[in-house]
Order: sequence, then structure tokens, then C-alpha cells
Amino acid sequence: MDKTWPVQDAKARFSELLRAAEDEPQTISYRGQPKFEVRLIAPAAKSRKGPPRWWTSAPRVAEFEPMPRKKEKMRKVF
Repeated sequence: MDKTWPVQDAKARFSELLRAAEDEPQTISYRGQPKFEVRLIAPAAKSRKGPPRWWTSAPRVAEFEPMPRKKEKMRKVF
């Protein structure tokens, strides 16, 4: 059973709200009506290592080569 927090209590005791959300979802009510839910993100998603999924699923372009950098003189800074 999740707990309902009025907005003013959620703001005043935000750290406590987050700690409670680690165990079970917490509901924040606005003007007496439930509006928001705070809950812990799945632990598997947090512990994933490596590049993000969107990066590895991007299409490969074989003919792409980065341009070489130009060697320029340092400019004077006054």
C-alpha cells in the first residue's frame, strides 16, 4: 500500500519521500486529488554498464571518416 503525500509535505520532507519510494511507490496529491507517483527505477536499469542502447543500435556508416584537425597557431590573449 503506497502512502499519499500532500504537495506541501512532499516539498518539506523530500528526502524522506525519496527514501520511502525505495520500498514502495509514493503518491503526491494536489488539492486533495492524487496527481503524481514517485517510485524507484528498476535496479537492472541502474546497474547496466556499457554504452546506451540507442548508441549501439545506430546504423553503421562504413565510408565515414573524420576530418583531420588543422594545426593552427595559438592566438594572443590580451
